[in-house]
Amino acid sequence: MELNLQPQATACYVTGQPFAEDDRVASYLVRGPALEILRYDLLASSAAAFAPAGVLACRWVHVYKAKASGENADRRLKLTAENLFLTLADPLTEQTEENSRLVRFLALMLERKRLLRSKGTSPDGVKQIYEHIRTKQLFEVPVGEFDPAFFLAVQEQLGALVGAPASAPAGNPAPGTESPAG
Repeated sequence: MELNLQPQATACYVTGQPFAEDDRVASYLVRGPALEILRYDLLASSAAAFAPAGVLACRWVHVYKAKASGENADRRLKLTAENLFLTLADPLTEQTEENSRLVRFLALMLERKRLLRSKGTSPDGVKQIYEHIRTKQLFEVPVGEFDPAFFLAVQEQLGALVGAPASAPAGNPAPGTESPAG
């Protein structure tokens, strides 16, 4: 899975105020009306005033750090499953229910690809600990059931990122979408 995204903004999308070092920034990935993936960065304090046009794929809050001068921006823009996991599982990123679900799914997928290695559970048993093979960084991922409801929710989130499944052929609406007779 690979997507190309806009770089992190340097100013709030809602207010236009430039970000300062250590500001709390909310980042949103949204599938727009033309099925493009859009990234919106805004001050966390402005999140209530933001209503994205499109399908929200995921949201995370992180501390703003200005780009290093020698950093390869093109490399950072390529969003892979691994990079998405590293971004959402970062200890500085505030967790939401939607992000936790996506992090659990990505951890499962990356463990099967041998990019993550399970290191057991936390002492209280509520977090699974994974080691990122390349960086040796440890990540704590919430433990939970992989039931059908979990996979349906993840499918909806991923559908927002990579596009929804093809719709039913004309004249044959999907179940539950028939229009009332009138």
